[in-house]
Amino acid sequence: MIKFVKNELHCELASLIINFVNTAYLLEINRNYLNHNFETDIITFNYSGDHKILDGEIFISYEEAVLNAKKFGVSKSDEYFRLVIHGILHLLNYDDQGKKEQKEMKRMEDNLLEKYTSQQHRN
Repeated sequence: MIKFVKNELHCELASLIINFVNTAYLLEINRNYLNHNFETDIITFNYSGDHKILDGEIFISYEEAVLNAKKFGVSKSDEYFRLVIHGILHLLNYDDQGKKEQKEMKRMEDNLLEKYTSQQHRN
């Protein structure tokens, strides 16, 4: 899946670490590194600062992912894939702070997830 997304987004892969952690651990990261005191489903750290090369670390709350899957009526695997795609987009300097940016990121996530899953069904 990483290779597929990398090719679709025309970027390079240097190093990508994906951690699946519990919500409490992700909240601790959010407090300690981002000074945010709220739960989230994903946090991404770009280690190179280059937005054409994937070189970073993604932390995903598996607990929040399961809740999201139920909330949005999708499979857990699709929600995990969506979160990984979301993290990769952040590493490539996509932002979701404003409504317009959120819509664009969501559109890209949906598009990449749909392409990936349809490719998997063909293979």
